[in-house]
Amino acid sequence: MNLKKYASYLSVACAFMFVSGCATIVNDPMIPLAVNFSDGSSGKCDFENKRGTWSTEMPAKNVMIRRSDDALVYNCSTEDGREASGSIKSEVEGEKMAASVIFWDLGITDAITDKHRTYQGNVMIPVPAKANADGEIGSADVADDVYTKLEKLNDLKDRGVITEEEFAAEKKKLLDSN
Repeated sequence: MNLKKYASYLSVACAFMFVSGCATIVNDPMIPLAVNFSDGSSGKCDFENKRGTWSTEMPAKNVMIRRSDDALVYNCSTEDGREASGSIKSEVEGEKMAASVIFWDLGITDAITDKHRTYQGNVMIPVPAKANADGEIGSADVADDVYTKLEKLNDLKDRGVITEEEFAAEKKKLLDSN
């Protein structure tokens, strides 16, 4: 192979790697979340991760949250004073990390900026059921309470705290109790 041809192939390959190596850094650091309470109530939520804190009135269609590799912690309260707190796990956007590796930046830019991370886009925050004037939960509220418990169980399953079998057994107990 002659040297001139080899040099031109090498130049094209280097130019490709240089241009494509920046492929993942154009990802927006902020992502929108749609957030609602499980019973449709209004209220306020505070969100926090290591990249910042945000507050919003509920329900919220587009809360802009900074991407991070840690969980997004929320502390919320409904207008009638019911409290809810928890967290939303951070997930890797697999295709972006794969592109980062393929295009030679090996995730270094994304690892520093967390731009390859995301949170689920639609969040339903479980809140305790409303009590009636006597302090008792009415029959409609019992269904909401079961729904809230099922959401919590599903969250535990999704985070790997309980197995699919444990989830199914607890779900059956909840549904059979009504």
